[in-house]
Amino acid sequence: MKYVSSTEMRILELNSQFLGVDTLTLMENAGRAVTDEIAKRLNRVTGLNVVVFAGLGNNGGDGMVTARHLASRGARVVVILAGDPERIRTREARENYERLANLFHTVDIIVFRPERVNMIRNLCKKADVLIDALLGTGLKGSVREPYKTLISIFNESNGLKLAVDIPSGLDSDTGEVLGISTRVDFTVTFHAMKRGLVKREDLAGDIVVADIGIPIEAELIAGPGDLVLSLKPRIPESKKGDYGRVLVVGGSEVFSGAPALTALAAQSVGVDIVIIASPSPVTNSIRSFTPTLIVHDLEAKYLDDRCVDKVMKIAERVDVIAIGPGLGLRDETLEAVLEIIRRTPREKPIVIDADALKALARELEVVKERNVVLTPHAGEFKILFDVALPMDYRERMREVERKARELKLTILLKGPWDVISNGYMTKVNITGNAWMTVGGTGDVLTGIVAAFLAQGCDTFRAACAAAFLNGLVGDYLVKTKGGHLSPLDLVNNIPTILTKYEKSVKIHPAVKRALREFP
Repeated sequence: MKYVSSTEMRILELNSQFLGVDTLTLMENAGRAVTDEIAKRLNRVTGLNVVVFAGLGNNGGDGMVTARHLASRGARVVVILAGDPERIRTREARENYERLANLFHTVDIIVFRPERVNMIRNLCKKADVLIDALLGTGLKGSVREPYKTLISIFNESNGLKLAVDIPSGLDSDTGEVLGISTRVDFTVTFHAMKRGLVKREDLAGDIVVADIGIPIEAELIAGPGDLVLSLKPRIPESKKGDYGRVLVVGGSEVFSGAPALTALAAQSVGVDIVIIASPSPVTNSIRSFTPTLIVHDLEAKYLDDRCVDKVMKIAERVDVIAIGPGLGLRDETLEAVLEIIRRTPREKPIVIDADALKALARELEVVKERNVVLTPHAGEFKILFDVALPMDYRERMREVERKARELKLTILLKGPWDVISNGYMTKVNITGNAWMTVGGTGDVLTGIVAAFLAQGCDTFRAACAAAFLNGLVGDYLVKTKGGHLSPLDLVNNIPTILTKYEKSVKIHPAVKRALREFP
């Protein structure tokens, strides 16, 4: 059986929206699916007395759509709204409330007030059907008022009881009751089964999985859902280092820009501290990019075995290592890369790119079962695995997945469409354009991956979010600048794109107040 977590459902919803199937459409399909299931079970809708308990989020929006469809088929519907309409949290739920409010003849809406408890109880006694659309799969903390009271009233009532997506108060991932939960005869859940439902069938009753039109491609792509769920919320108590420390090991007498671009990209995503460890010929050049970068001189003409101890000492102070940009291909350098990987604790994330990938061709086993992201293009993939990749993205996905599974790590294959796999999950990124073939864009991508890893993402999620973001910034630049982009354009516009998606991230109320009060 296919299962989906609450996080994965949120990703799917946002990715669907990116593909043109918006939340309003999914909500409409959800409400119709619930209505169809009621009609199927009772063999009728006309004349039924229905009470819908609707929350102030999207689960409540699903319930309001259900109420509208039931009313259009002849049911007498009362909607108990868990709070004032002005407090409805999402645009989609608010729009469906406004549609429902226009149905003056077939739907009554009662806004919950403590003094209305007895009236609501009496209404529920007369109900043929009671619908729980109070709290959805996003609930993580304990149930609070007025939801506790409404759940109690719901449970005390007779009539056929059903839950929309999940019984309110039940953790959809673990099956834990978060203080109090509704008990229903059946649950209509959406898109795929939730593990919490299977664990608590005593609360969920019969479980029906309804298709609500989420495209298969929403699971296939790296999209805005992967990005939004990778962004770390900022809290007022934040201090330096809370949002990650990254070490970039790169540079040589020929290449100074590559490690700088990686570091600057990590900074643009929001990492607090970025350190570059580079050979002596390029340290001053890298320092000249910006005073915000910390540059350690490895006191050698190029990376070699004499530098390894210095790199490892710095690495103890960071969350993530990004190694490879601009290192060069000297034998001594490639051997030093392998030694750094060997000496890095297995659990510490490493992003391996560019020249460091050539080192792995000598000893691929060194990265097996490590917390690693490899970022090859097709040519580097062939050097690593002796496999010439086909152009068809499906075949590429299969091949990348095989190699990721063999090594038990994550691979981000760069190309016209990037392919990301950890050996078990595989996605394709469809953002990006032909202007991004310019040198340095891969170094930027490495820095973005490192940033998401430093902020707590696992390797697969970090690679998906980074591929999507990097390509999206490139697409934004083509739209606004007309192409002819440079990697520095990407770095400088990362915050522009992130700002749009950070609006979807839960922000601490104190931060919201400060933003409102800021001149």
